[in-house]
Amino acid sequence: MSMIPPRCLGGAAASLAPSIFFLRPSPLSSTLKTLTLTLALPLFHHGHRCFLRRPFSISAQPTAALAAQEEQKVTAAKPQWRAAIDFKWIRDNKDAVAANIKNRNSTANLELVLELYEKFLNVQKEVERLRAERNIVANKMKGKLEPSIRQALVEEGKSLKEGLVALEEDLVQLTDKLQQEAQCIPNSMHPDVPIGGEESSVVRKTIGSPKEFNFEVKDHLRLGKELDLFDFDAAAEVSGSKFYYLKNEAVLLEMALINWAIADVSKRGFTPLITPEIVRSSVVEKCGFQPRGQNTQVYSIEDSDQCLIGTAEIPVGGIHMDSILPESSLPLKYVAYSHCFRTEAGAAGTATRGLYRVHQFSKVEMFVFCRPEDSNMYHEELISIEEDLFSSLGLHFKVLDMASGDLGAPAYRKFDVEAWMPGLGRYGEISSASNCTDYQSRRLGIRYRPSVMDLSTTKAKKGKGSSSAPMQFVHTLNATACAVPRMIVCLLENFQQEDGSVIIPEPLRPYMGGLQLISPKHM
Repeated sequence: MSMIPPRCLGGAAASLAPSIFFLRPSPLSSTLKTLTLTLALPLFHHGHRCFLRRPFSISAQPTAALAAQEEQKVTAAKPQWRAAIDFKWIRDNKDAVAANIKNRNSTANLELVLELYEKFLNVQKEVERLRAERNIVANKMKGKLEPSIRQALVEEGKSLKEGLVALEEDLVQLTDKLQQEAQCIPNSMHPDVPIGGEESSVVRKTIGSPKEFNFEVKDHLRLGKELDLFDFDAAAEVSGSKFYYLKNEAVLLEMALINWAIADVSKRGFTPLITPEIVRSSVVEKCGFQPRGQNTQVYSIEDSDQCLIGTAEIPVGGIHMDSILPESSLPLKYVAYSHCFRTEAGAAGTATRGLYRVHQFSKVEMFVFCRPEDSNMYHEELISIEEDLFSSLGLHFKVLDMASGDLGAPAYRKFDVEAWMPGLGRYGEISSASNCTDYQSRRLGIRYRPSVMDLSTTKAKKGKGSSSAPMQFVHTLNATACAVPRMIVCLLENFQQEDGSVIIPEPLRPYMGGLQLISPKHM
């Protein structure tokens, strides 16, 4: 999933993409630097007299002090983060970049980026020229000079300094504008990615076949009601639409799915993690998501620089932010559990009812940091793990190579897994696996220093007495091991029985105390 400035909604617009929702902090959390008088006002409630305490504030600071405080807030504003974008490569491969932008339906403005880059180079060259002239003037003033000559040099140095300050300010503003526009450019694509919209995606593999039923098939909503597994009505009263309570065996099923997925993936060399679920907005952006853009899927916390995560990909991606990793440590493989929060704005219709599309859910995510030459291999490994997991549960599903128009900005290539959901009467996405190459690492600042195998081919650094190879950006990949609500949908609908019960797939039974069947409560 790829984060960029708010207006950079292109193509599939990163999988966390749709209206800003704010979590409003309690007013009690704001400390006001004022004198507060409390008025006790009588309030009658249910026949009893009590008091409502209403704060009445009087400013305790002079106007000038408040103005100074506001000015300090502005000057203390956090500077824009910068990605290590290869502008020269973009310029030298203009046609390929333009075609990629078009094929992904991106709104990135390549011509503006190239124009800004050219201006940046010209201003940078002028800055370097003025700095060189200033140094020459400074050197001339070191010796004995006639007063008139010294004064002339002082005036010239002052003029150069003023011109340099102005140009350096222009250069900073130009750099920020260039970054802002260039961060909209999506990642390049694998040559085998199908070109077109979602309908152009290609089926790579089909596993299993749809289950046949000789009775009326129920959807997960009806099954959940009859088996007393969910309560959407109470959750709607407590939290709003698209929230839910899990009950009885559904609770055991969620915990079983999480433990089963983590246990299985951990055995394959992945380090288990439980991640933070609130992260800085800048980390969300660097991973390729839009925390505060129009139609964002991200819940932002008002009056802060933090967001709720929509996937563990974000905090795991940031775990090595601004780091230089030794090549010997790669690959780094993680399997992370977290709750996920998504606004799901714009989602409506019967296809999104029940557990299929919700605001809060549990998910187990796989994430890999690796060398560039290995990322395609690990992409295949991740999709293979997903196939093993889902086939072991007896699900029928297909694996798709997603088309260019459905790729989020960070993805170089993305495979989706869609499972058959008989109650819904269609396939539904239950997982995806993306190779993001160096798109995220260039923004997160994650590099590695390659091992030098042949010292004779490298030059020792002056004064260091050792050899080293130039640092490179790692490649990052992510894949879903288990998105719990949609897995519950699949399991209930595929393993329902004529008597209304649901069979628990064998791999999950050890994680459910040996439970083999969810039975109607009247049985």
